[in-house]
Amino acid sequence: MEKSPEQILLPANYIKERVEQYQAWYDRKAVTTKSLYLRMRACSVIGGGIVPVLINVQPGWVFWGIDVIKLVVTLISLLVVVFVSLESVFHYREQWKNYRSTEQMLGHEKFFFLSRVGRYAELDDNKAFTLFVERVEDAIASENSATLNVMTMAAETSDVIKKPKNGQV
Repeated sequence: MEKSPEQILLPANYIKERVEQYQAWYDRKAVTTKSLYLRMRACSVIGGGIVPVLINVQPGWVFWGIDVIKLVVTLISLLVVVFVSLESVFHYREQWKNYRSTEQMLGHEKFFFLSRVGRYAELDDNKAFTLFVERVEDAIASENSATLNVMTMAAETSDVIKKPKNGQV
């Protein structure tokens, strides 16, 4: 059975409607997760450096009966623990690297395909396009699988934290 023109996926359409849209999406996600990772990491490092200094200063500032230094040290320590915990659960660094490498891989594949270089050099148009689609879809599926693994680990970690073992409170 012959396909109608509407059923045939043209390379230009596939690149525009699939590859470039995914590239833009992966780029946005890479920027977001990189920003989260770097901000939380910077706050953790700075907070981890400030706490020992504040503990050793002890000027005894009291405001409404509260030792200000103890309160600040406690809050900074809490933030450091929260940031380190979030990174260990959500793996923002790994997600950032996965998103960025997938986005770049899609760009390289598009360039190789359109330029007919590398693995596409000796192939006719149909075989080259078929290989291109397979490689793009494999890259997307691999990244989806990696993200699912990270999210599954995050959910399992969250469940372990929420549910105490039998007989424990």
